[in-house]
Amino acid sequence: MKSLLFPTCFLALLLLEGCWGRKSGNAPAFVETEIRLGEFGAMTGSESVFGTDTHKGIWLAIEEANRRGGIRNKKIKLISYDTEGQAEKAISSVTQLITNDKVHVVLGEVASDLSLAAAPIAQSYQIPMISPASTHPKLTGLGNYIFRGCFTEPFQGSVMAKFAINHLNLKKAAILRDQESEYSHALANFFSDDFKKMGGQILADLNYSSRSKNYREQLMKIKATKADIIFIPGYYQEVKRIISLIREIGIRAVLLGGDGWDGLKLDTHDQGSLFPAYFSNHFSADEKNPVVQGFAERFQAQFGHRPSGLSALGYDAASIAIDAVQRSSDLNPRNIREAIASTRNFQGVTGVISINSQRNAVKPAVILKLEPSGNFSYIASINP
Repeated sequence: MKSLLFPTCFLALLLLEGCWGRKSGNAPAFVETEIRLGEFGAMTGSESVFGTDTHKGIWLAIEEANRRGGIRNKKIKLISYDTEGQAEKAISSVTQLITNDKVHVVLGEVASDLSLAAAPIAQSYQIPMISPASTHPKLTGLGNYIFRGCFTEPFQGSVMAKFAINHLNLKKAAILRDQESEYSHALANFFSDDFKKMGGQILADLNYSSRSKNYREQLMKIKATKADIIFIPGYYQEVKRIISLIREIGIRAVLLGGDGWDGLKLDTHDQGSLFPAYFSNHFSADEKNPVVQGFAERFQAQFGHRPSGLSALGYDAASIAIDAVQRSSDLNPRNIREAIASTRNFQGVTGVISINSQRNAVKPAVILKLEPSGNFSYIASINP
């Protein structure tokens, strides 16, 4: 989806509507007729579930805010670009959002690799960027205008290590990581470090290539170790193929993963024969919380299906941005940045969120189980 504003700002509008040089970071106080939020995400391509689910949440948050009167009686406009899951398109999308569309806040991306590629653009123009779901620890270190609305990989790596040892009572693990993914490497490393600190053993730590889609040799090596656990910190499209091959090879181990599993849909022949599989995520529509249930009902009414974790993260990222612009004294990007940074105890649908000094969201994680039906069931919430 792409929505464009007028391509130029005439001299009169420059004075009355507030088109400004984005490099300077100077803006007049609330003289514009609308608030523009920019979104970049993978709406098509191999990671399209990430982008489309997140987009639905962002859209719903903005729609609800506009029904409440917008921000100081100004409507919020969403401008979206499709990255197709490609880093170069993430970079060009953010550049377009800032230089042509003059957005006040950028929302995106989901995949850590794409957020890492695009964040320096937002930082160079000093326009706040909030990633709904990129968990790589390096992201917010790229600049003081870069935020995230999700927890980080050190936290979810620790959560899954603790779950394996304390809840499943399993201490022999193998790791299968995507050698081409920063997300996969970081999550694998944090899981491995914490798992070993708690007395667990890593019997194998092997790489696969998401480009070649060849996992058989690595899985045969893992099968020979007789590991109790296989930790697979990948994205849903690769995990689906790996699970199918695990079933074919006859490996019997508990499968663990991270939030990249959100969006996983198993084929019918892979359902029912799968050994227990669990993953960390940001949200469960099954959690018995009035805020969660209210959001799930509104989302269901709008889109005809239950929200995923990414939809909830998109909703919260947009809601944090809307709240910050509302609290900001004006539309100066610096002041909006300060308002985002000062977010504390914000009631999101993924939990109560506070932005810490590293511009990361402090919030709980949930553990979900992949059921034989292919659905996810809520197991527990884990606080920081």
